[in-house]
Amino acid sequence: MRKELPRYMTYKQAMDCLNIKSYNTLYKYIKQGLRVVAINGTKRIDQLDADKFMEAHKV
Repeated sequence: MRKELPRYMTYKQAMDCLNIKSYNTLYKYIKQGLRVVAINGTKRIDQLDADKFMEAHKV
């Protein structure tokens, strides 16, 4: 069960959501298409986009 996180997550929160431990892995996911919301230099990842990304990469 996932703990409550805001819809627009910081990179650290997104790492918790995706159950990854490394910023390098998060950046790899972003290069592979994980969408980032950027407003005035602040970057966030939408929880819905994270879920869609994981769903699209199921094998």
